[in-house]
Amino acid sequence: MYEPFEAAAKLETHRQVTDERWIALERRLEMIESALERLERRIWLAVYGVVGFVLTRGVLVLLDVTQQV
Repeated sequence: MYEPFEAAAKLETHRQVTDERWIALERRLEMIESALERLERRIWLAVYGVVGFVLTRGVLVLLDVTQQV
């Protein structure tokens, strides 16, 4: 059916294609991980912002209460 050389050449080509696909997959995974890290930083920044706002409002309320007494 196939000569041995043709089969070996096809196997080598298949291996090369598989290697390139693996490299591309790793690159995409690194990009996804990087995007997730940036997203995580943004979420923590938002959380800290909300906590800072709530604490500031709490301090202002306490100051208003102490001034009225």
